[in-house]
Amino acid sequence: MGKSYEPTRIIGMAVDPIHVGTGGGRLGRVDQSIVRDPVTRVPKIPGSSLAGVYRAYAAMAQGKYPDCAGQGQPDKQGKGGHCGKPECPICTVFGFARSAGGGFAGLAAFNDAQVLLFPVATREGPVWITCPGAMRLVAGNFPDLQDHVILRPQAGSALNLGWLMLQVQPYASGQDPSPLLNELEIPEYIRQRLAAVSDKLFSHIVNSNLEVRTSVSINPETGAAEEGALFTYEALPRSTVLLWEVICKNPAHFKVGDAAVCAVNDMDGVFNVVAVAHPYLQCLGIGGMGTRGMGRLRVLSAKGPSKPSAADGGKGGGA
Repeated sequence: MGKSYEPTRIIGMAVDPIHVGTGGGRLGRVDQSIVRDPVTRVPKIPGSSLAGVYRAYAAMAQGKYPDCAGQGQPDKQGKGGHCGKPECPICTVFGFARSAGGGFAGLAAFNDAQVLLFPVATREGPVWITCPGAMRLVAGNFPDLQDHVILRPQAGSALNLGWLMLQVQPYASGQDPSPLLNELEIPEYIRQRLAAVSDKLFSHIVNSNLEVRTSVSINPETGAAEEGALFTYEALPRSTVLLWEVICKNPAHFKVGDAAVCAVNDMDGVFNVVAVAHPYLQCLGIGGMGTRGMGRLRVLSAKGPSKPSAADGGKGGGA
């Protein structure tokens, strides 16, 4: 029956600022914050958010929208909702939950999208920074860096990353991220302006250089701003490079009820159903504030399963 699963690494770049909120306001720097990793405090896009928009856009592409998109709960008369059929590519790939007849977990699983390269304004123009924690998502192994320097191809005078001024040092052996990024189809203008900092500094620099916008509600009768309706929200800036994985399961190992999955034949078929959503991500976007010029995400690379590194011990899909 072959492997049980195949991971596929996807690289995407924010065409617009991206706001994936935490579900409520808070007191602090902004009224509406974005989701962050609880340990590193670096912003991310949760896998649940990716799965939701992928499902909706794939359903549009497959002519299954809106019934097989969304949560799929039928109305009070029992009409609508996920069809749950083994021949439905949306229900089999993304799963479904029905009050009668059980449910199905789906053949595609989505990991969180992590920041790989983050754009920062400097006196030399924009520079995209990364850190060991981010590069280990690509390579599996990357050396730690010192906290008080910026690493670039050549040594130079001090350079600012937003408000922070640091000394520039050249890469030592194994510290240059460029060779690890060559196969990811990241634009050359970004790869030519890379820099690396420590994990500790990366979190501070990212959180200090997020885009923050202010909006206000307009009274339709007066055309003026509503009193007390001013609010601020933050977003990952345009040209942030993100990395996430889609885990495609072997349909031969699963059944929908008592029936074999017949919508897709193999793991390539599972990923093909997922990948039809990519053009929609670039046009319709992800997250909130879509009517305010936010959310579009361009997929740069999604060619096939990621290959295990030596640091991973050669682990791949299960037998």
